Amino acid sequence: MSNFPFQIVGFDLDGTLLDTAYDIGNALNHALAHVGRPLVPLDEARRFIGGGSAQMLHNALNASGGMDGIDFPALQERLLGFYAENIAQHTALFPGGEAMMDALAARGIHLAIATNKREDLARRLFDELGLTPRFATIIGGNTLGPGRAKPAPDMLHEMVARCGGGAAAFVGDTTFDVGAARAAGLPVVAVRFGFNDLPADELGADAVIDHFDELVTALENLVR
Repeated sequence: MSNFPFQIVGFDLDGTLLDTAYDIGNALNHALAHVGRPLVPLDEARRFIGGGSAQMLHNALNASGGMDGIDFPALQERLLGFYAENIAQHTALFPGGEAMMDALAARGIHLAIATNKREDLARRLFDELGLTPRFATIIGGNTLGPGRAKPAPDMLHEMVARCGGGAAAFVGDTTFDVGAARAAGLPVVAVRFGFNDLPADELGADAVIDHFDELVTALENLVR
């Protein structure tokens, strides 16, 4: 097990490690209803998710009439306030997630989170789901300040530093994740079951998986 090629494996949160679509979709609809916009069917909410709450809300408003007359900062805060109070109603690990994390932990791998979700919300969610102790660090989109969220490489550089350095790989589901990993010089695995903003095989990742049962092998194969 000591021959595993990485000391650090980082994960995106929404659409990669956790299926947050319904809880985020409900928060988005709460904001849209406040300004009289049509609600998004929850099964379709994942197409707006990615890049953080501002990007999601911006995309949803543009799809339903545009931004004219919208107090965007206030509406974003309304969305985030509702989400914070209802953050783990439906959210759960994607299938195989717990066994996958156990397998990596058994190999002595540091697990980390680098998400464009606000850090306080990510930590609140992980606390409610009992996942916080599994991770060496949790880095949010606001942790390092403006302009440093994915697809910039800064969060992934910080992830590696906080884990004490060493070979690292990243796992994500969107162009934000693959772009950040490429910019940081890290190999990246994409998941087909996530909130892909492009088809997973078109994201440009080094490997693509359909289930977390495949992740350990995919990571081992990255260096073969």
